[in-house]
Amino acid sequence: MDAVAELDGLQLANVLRAGIFRLYRQTDHINRINVFPVPDGDTGTNMSMTMAAVLAALDRTPLEHAGEVLIKVADAALDGARGNSGAILAQFFSGLADRAGALQALSIGDFASALASGAAYAREALTGPREGTLLTVLAEFAAVTTHLAKDGSVTDFRSLLAQALKSLRRALAATQNQLAALRAAGVVDAGALGLVELIEGASDYLETGIIDTVAMPSHEADAPMALADTNDEFRFCVECMITAEGIPQRKLKEAFGYLGGSLVTGGIKSKVRVHIHTNNPEQVFALAADFGIVSSQKADDMSRQQHATRHPKNQQVVIVTDSAADIPDSQLEQLDIHMVPVRVHFGDHSYLDKVSLSPAQFYHELAINPLQPKTSQPPPGDFRRLFEFLTSHYQAVVCINVSSKVSGTYDGALAAAARVDAARITIIDSGNASLGQGLIVMHAAQAAQRGASAQQVSGATRAAIRCTTTFALLSRLDYAVRGGRVPRAVKLCADFLRFAPILVSRPDGQISLGGLILGRFRLRQRFARWVGRRMRNDVRYRVLVGHGDCEVQGQALLQDIRNLKRDLESIELTSLGTALGVHGGPGLLVVAIQDRAPQRHD
Repeated sequence: MDAVAELDGLQLANVLRAGIFRLYRQTDHINRINVFPVPDGDTGTNMSMTMAAVLAALDRTPLEHAGEVLIKVADAALDGARGNSGAILAQFFSGLADRAGALQALSIGDFASALASGAAYAREALTGPREGTLLTVLAEFAAVTTHLAKDGSVTDFRSLLAQALKSLRRALAATQNQLAALRAAGVVDAGALGLVELIEGASDYLETGIIDTVAMPSHEADAPMALADTNDEFRFCVECMITAEGIPQRKLKEAFGYLGGSLVTGGIKSKVRVHIHTNNPEQVFALAADFGIVSSQKADDMSRQQHATRHPKNQQVVIVTDSAADIPDSQLEQLDIHMVPVRVHFGDHSYLDKVSLSPAQFYHELAINPLQPKTSQPPPGDFRRLFEFLTSHYQAVVCINVSSKVSGTYDGALAAAARVDAARITIIDSGNASLGQGLIVMHAAQAAQRGASAQQVSGATRAAIRCTTTFALLSRLDYAVRGGRVPRAVKLCADFLRFAPILVSRPDGQISLGGLILGRFRLRQRFARWVGRRMRNDVRYRVLVGHGDCEVQGQALLQDIRNLKRDLESIELTSLGTALGVHGGPGLLVVAIQDRAPQRHD
């Protein structure tokens, strides 16, 4: 390729594209060496997803103005930033855009000046910057390009990047001895490596003029992860966007600094992305609301991610579900089930189900808030982010969602799988919700842990669906009326005739009226007998019992069923989430049963 003394917008876009595709190819390797600040194996995925947002922006509208390209890139990176490394990259690009956004084309001097600004912005975004990280290599990139631009030894970008890379590779190698976690694991910093790969790709393009596109990051199933001590101080990697006029970023950074570690804040005066590691996602989102409108909320469970990076080698498949499934916490942990949260809205306040709003908090809010809550399916991006991460550590993903007859979550998961790798991600409609969905997911996860293939896990899941039923006793209908699910006339009739309806999950995926209990006396005991009559004597069942913030009643219902059916494979109690809770309210009782015959189909 001919020497390039200046970069216009079209050339700059191609340089970035080439770097992004090189990063894609190295995603798995970057994930495997990710041990700092948390060994959760997702740095490569986070950087790739951040840059995927940049790539999409570059492809939408070609621009000849280099500064306008940088402004577009900075905005896209801010919107698409994922994880600690993605947030730092977004702030780096913001610095580039602020310094060079008015320039039609970039000279070597302009480029060096913009890099210095970007490196400074990135460092300022962190409350506790550490050497031996992405920040170190960014600073070296700025320093070496500034030196080369000033001494006049290079006259084109091809030579500039080729010479800069020599210094960057040395700086990258040195990170291994700058942080104890890297030294112990015998690896370089993952985020720093991601930056070097971006620049390697850009340099190769300037040498050859060829952009070697890659559709998706490659996957190497059995490559070992770098070993490092796990930091259990914080569990969640939390991010959100704050939009308002004149956001006081220094005050914002000081306020969030008390809520956790690895804080990165960056953006512009009207839009700031917050990234933080914390044990209290709900506090992060509540504090963010004090500064403006909160959007793009996410909270990744880093302890679950760390487990995924070290799963048994015989396990080929990992299970994903949505938070409409009600599953005992012990089973979520033991079976390594990954859950994507549904959104819960009380008026203008939005929460991540079971992450920033626990079941107990949900029922408390439901009881005192005059506004009826609404639930909405997770955005496809939530599934996509998790699928990207898990497919870099497992051969296949099976995602089991709430019935498509009651939610669009299944369709959102399908759309996300199509964008990631439809051949390796299977999306299954559970035809159920709440505890029934939970039993189906647990059955699938057990098959996965036994080493079943994706096809075998899918078969076991579909067999379980046919053998699982959920029953919900609505002792009161006021919440269902508030939500518009039940006409007020039906509630008046139920109150007058003193009956309590029972909802049942149907084979077609609908959840509808299955029966009535007449009279208000001994409702719980009669509900237990009603469920017991629908359980065959010659079949062993797994049973889940759930309660809507009424644990004493839930424990009593569990004992009622145990007394009626002594030959159960298992029976457990758990709190109920929003799937049925929005309609049943506090006091809701639910039972799900699963004929254990599906085990024969594993």
